[in-house]
Amino acid sequence: MKVTKFGGSSLASAQQLQKVLAIVKSDPERRFIVVSAPGKRYPDDTKVTDALITYYKHYQNQEDTRLDKEWIVNRYRDMAIALKMDLAIIESIKASIDQLEQLPIANNPYLYDAFLAAGEDNNAKLIAAFFRENGLDASYLHPSQAGLLVSSEPQNARLLPGSYERIQNISNSESILIIPGFFGVTRDNNICTFSRGGSDITGSLIAAGIQADLYENFTDVDGIFAAHPGVVPEAQPISALTYKEMRELAYAGFSVLHDEALIPVYHSKIPLVIKNTNNPDHPGTAVTLNSENRQQPVVGISGDDHFVCINIAKYLMNREIGFGRKVLQMLEELAISWEHLPTGIDDMSIVLRERELTPEKEQRIIDYLHNKLQVDSLTIEKELSIIMIVGENMKNHIGITASATKALSKKNINLVMISQGSSEVSIMFVIKSKHEKAAIQALYSAFF
Repeated sequence: MKVTKFGGSSLASAQQLQKVLAIVKSDPERRFIVVSAPGKRYPDDTKVTDALITYYKHYQNQEDTRLDKEWIVNRYRDMAIALKMDLAIIESIKASIDQLEQLPIANNPYLYDAFLAAGEDNNAKLIAAFFRENGLDASYLHPSQAGLLVSSEPQNARLLPGSYERIQNISNSESILIIPGFFGVTRDNNICTFSRGGSDITGSLIAAGIQADLYENFTDVDGIFAAHPGVVPEAQPISALTYKEMRELAYAGFSVLHDEALIPVYHSKIPLVIKNTNNPDHPGTAVTLNSENRQQPVVGISGDDHFVCINIAKYLMNREIGFGRKVLQMLEELAISWEHLPTGIDDMSIVLRERELTPEKEQRIIDYLHNKLQVDSLTIEKELSIIMIVGENMKNHIGITASATKALSKKNINLVMISQGSSEVSIMFVIKSKHEKAAIQALYSAFF
């Protein structure tokens, strides 16, 4: 059995849906299809999810939503007309989009999730109908019916214990199941979404639940490259990665796959392959548990921006019992998630995503560190990027860090920070964002 997930670019138009139909028809093992909302048809187009966000904002502010609803429904209608489909399904989709305005605004933490999830949910209905009209025994399956019971954490849902047993119940379905990605249902029957881009997570959870032989993730590129082709045009394709390598690369900017999507298939030891909807015969990139006979130490280089760093110094910090706990407790109370925490004997740095540090939270942190913990100095650096060089084979090679720092030095790129975890799967460099592209290019030249 295969679980096959199609991303937004693969489902953006009637032409793309024809390709998806051909891919599903070509292999009878593709019986569990997870779909995203329609993506962009051209560079300046609007994703359906973004249109739903606009619709949500207008509804929440009690503004006119007629144009929002019309635009969204017409995206589905245009595809249905181009595919010569029975338009009865569009009436069902229209009713679903209209019903969002019946949801309560006050004291409803799931309102935003309900709007966000409508893109995937209605696309699954359209695709199931399209498949049936083209000779496939296909059925739409809501995540609640699929067994995706999730925690009550809006925009950050987690699968609840026992859900895999419920998902297992769909494995014997005789028809092809079309399942909307990106969301599950809470115990109180509320729609609750995973983090943005979470359709990859749905596919992985379904694959783990039914114990699939393979999880296919179809997108608009021929797999993973050793560096972003937009930064390094000559970047080599990667034929195979380990789960750990893919996790590191996805975390630091490789947006082809959501980093959280690796966890379910990793624990279940289910191989994953990233393929191209527009070039389905290309082998793509396989992601498996172990690398086989790879000699090259570095498999990929990635970069991501919008980081900030809080630098704290206090003499004899290392002797002050509980200092680190107090700092982390402050972050917890402010609902701030931290990324990295390098330390010295008298100093520590906290690397955060820029979105975590609002001006109000920043001021509260400054006040707390000065007044409560009485630090000697405090600085906050902004406009930072993280660059990662990744490879499970690096631990077997001497001089990787020296080669990397030498390459950056030749380009006059100063290091704000350097860090390597105990697994030695990756080495992280923090630099100023203005040097990000130059750093990736320099490191690529050094290792490839």
